[in-house]
This record gives sequence, structure tokens and C-alpha cells, in this order.
Amino acid sequence: MEYTENTLNVLTAKAYRGVEREWIVKNIRGGEDYKDIVERLNALPRDVKITYSDFLQRRDAYEKILIQRMKQHCDGMVARGDALFPTLRGNAYDKEIPVFIYYLGDISLLQKTNQCATVIGLRNPTEQIETRERAIVRQLVQEGTVIISGLAIGCDTIAHRETLKRGGKTVAILPSPLSQILPESNVQLADLIVENGGLVLSEYGNDPSTQTERIGRYIARDRLQALFSDAVILTASYARDSAERPENAKIKEEKLDSGARFAMEAAKKYGIARAVMYDTASDAANAMFDLNRDMIKDDPSLVVISETNRNAALGGLFKQGVRKLVG
Repeated sequence: MEYTENTLNVLTAKAYRGVEREWIVKNIRGGEDYKDIVERLNALPRDVKITYSDFLQRRDAYEKILIQRMKQHCDGMVARGDALFPTLRGNAYDKEIPVFIYYLGDISLLQKTNQCATVIGLRNPTEQIETRERAIVRQLVQEGTVIISGLAIGCDTIAHRETLKRGGKTVAILPSPLSQILPESNVQLADLIVENGGLVLSEYGNDPSTQTERIGRYIARDRLQALFSDAVILTASYARDSAERPENAKIKEEKLDSGARFAMEAAKKYGIARAVMYDTASDAANAMFDLNRDMIKDDPSLVVISETNRNAALGGLFKQGVRKLVG
């Protein structure tokens, strides 16, 4: 299992009271001596000061625990400050910047030298939506783009499998530990991704302790899909209120919201290029494109990918650059 001393320093610092992502971002750049980190930790309000020996003992204990717990599920760990830590594409607030990642496969795929695109959508696409998504992924792979998605059933699975079929590299970002890949139905797909030179990663080494934390991890995963991508592409998705809209009276599913909106909202917030798959002629009355229509109305700068403009739309998507942080 690959990791650096900096990785262990970040992991150890995170375990102390009062240390959140924001503190790590402000205080650890990589290459610091552990004694400097201890001094910065002691600048926080605390009843008992941390000693150098206490920090080292904790670090050694975490290293042993990680090796024992993760060696069967993890190729390595990277932390903020490591040379191989993924390049952030957008402008995020310190509290939202990732600082520690567990991974299987090729972590270098997320370096700035690679063009990366997240392709996401709903869980139950029609055959027509699937065909159109495959065409988008196929073109991106032909251009050497690394395809990122969330390993979920539906459009995520299509993005990963089409990339593999075309000989490309794909990255799956999980809301769960690598020891418990979700959904279980895609465990073999995760294996295929790694076997074919791709990457599976997670911020988490443990299971969530509450349902609220479990839900929060999915939203946190979606922010990574945005931050690690040069562009985020929404294929199709119901909106949050699709089931409540009068025109969708025939929809009976209990849960329609795919969660793709969180990645799209994060991309907008961080200034990352966004695109939606949409064709007025065929999609205007389809509830599966409710979110796409809503986003087109709300953001005139959004790139719209239709069947007739796909080549040009995808070609110009990555030229937009990173815009100013919103909010």
C-alpha cells in the first residue's frame, strides 16, 4: 500500500479535536516536519497540549490500523500536499476541499495533465437516452478524456462501461469505503475499472455512523465529481419536484431525484464548465429531462448538447476555463 509521511501526518492531525478540512488546508501544504504540525495544532484551544511523542504514537498506531484494515481493499492513500494528490479543477472554499483519499488503481489519472469529464444522470434511462449518452462518452474517449462518474446504477454505469468498451480510462468516486463498494451490484464493474487501468476512490475509511451522515456522503461525493473534472455533463434527470408537477401525473415512482443535481450545482459554484444533453424536438415533454430544462432556463451559459451539435458542443466545452467562485 502506497502512502507518504505527509499522508500519515494529515491523517493524524485530522483525528485531533477542532481539526476540520479547513484547518488542514490552511496549515498543511506538504513537506512540513511533524513538529511544526504539532505546534500549529497546539495553537488551537485545548485543555492539554499535544506532545511530539503523543503525535508520533498516534501516527504509528494509525499506520498499523490502516495497513491491517485496508491492505486487502486499497492500493494507497494520498493527502493534500502529496505529489499525486488529485488536481482540483475549480475554486472551492477551504471547508469543501478534499484532504485525504483512499484509492484503488491509477491515482495519476486525476492530475492536471489529463482532461477529465464527469458524466452523470438518472438511474433508469430509456434506451434512447442510453444510446445518446454512449455517443457522448464515445466521442470524449476518442479525444483522450478520462471519464468520471459515481458507479451508481443507470447513467453512471453506462458511462463507466462505455468508456471501458472503447478502451478509455474511467474513474469511479464512491460515497462508501473501498472495503464496501456501493452499489453491491457494481462490485465487478469496479474491479474491471481497476483492471483496465482506471481508478476507484473514496474519502472514507469507515462506515457512516448515522443515516444523516450516509446521505451527506453522497452529496460530498458529488462535489468531488465536480472538483476533479474539467467539465460536468448531465445526460438526463428528473428534477427534485418532478413527481409533484401536474404534467407528470402518471409518474408513480417514490424517488425520482437522481442526485445528479448536486454535482451540477457544485460545478456551477466552483466555476467548472457544465453541459446538459437536451434536444427540444424529442425531450420537451419528457419528465426525465426536467432537471435539464430547469438548468437551461436558469443558466444561459450552459452548454446544450443535442444530436445535431454534439461534436461542436463537446469540442467547445473544455475551452471555457474556470470561472469565479459563486456564493
